[in-house]
Amino acid sequence: MAMQVGPAENGGEEQLNSSINTTPLVDVMLVLLIIFLITIPVVTQSIKLELPKERNIPLQTKPENIVIAVNRDGEIFWGIERLPDIEALVNRLKTESVKEPQPEVHIRGDGEVRYESVGRVVVACQRAGIFKVGFITEPPAGVAPR
Repeated sequence: MAMQVGPAENGGEEQLNSSINTTPLVDVMLVLLIIFLITIPVVTQSIKLELPKERNIPLQTKPENIVIAVNRDGEIFWGIERLPDIEALVNRLKTESVKEPQPEVHIRGDGEVRYESVGRVVVACQRAGIFKVGFITEPPAGVAPR
């Protein structure tokens, strides 16, 4: 066995290897994969809590509660009586807000009404000093009450 130190037989230049060596890349990827597999279960552990269960109990409207309806056109109704403007609503709510106990205001908004119209009623309740404001909705069709 002899070793040749001089020029190569096919013209004097050695062949360059231009392929990428992927062995270090695979090693790094395997190390990262192992690190992630070890640390993810530690991160997902949490404190055991008993979270509250969903309870959507329909409330009975008391006679002293105020029901305000807003129809599709943005008209405001106190029960079944149409109010001419938002100031009339504020004035009526001010007379109700001084009662003890203060009545709750339940707002029924049409599904097609603009949010702005319902927002005006909420602001009117705030201006009058009403503390409890709620929204009346209907459950989706096909959902049985619990």
